[in-house]
Amino acid sequence: MTALTVRLPNSVHQKVKELALRDEISVNQFIAAAVSEKMASVMTLDYLKLEAAKGSRSDFDRFMNLVPNAPIAEGDELPNH
Repeated sequence: MTALTVRLPNSVHQKVKELALRDEISVNQFIAAAVSEKMASVMTLDYLKLEAAKGSRSDFDRFMNLVPNAPIAEGDELPNH
């Protein structure tokens, strides 16, 4: 495990302490979880961008054309807002 010094504004540090206390975990655990969640978010976005770049409009249209043109089944209607 690596030690890391992080400078936080006092207000952020105070809120981190409050939230960690509420979750009954240490500040270190709270920050490690927060960093892990951010990493997962960024890595997921990177993955989705790479996967999207592999797609093509012609493939999308080809698959959409395979969907039968049928009336909407009862219960599958969009809600009226």
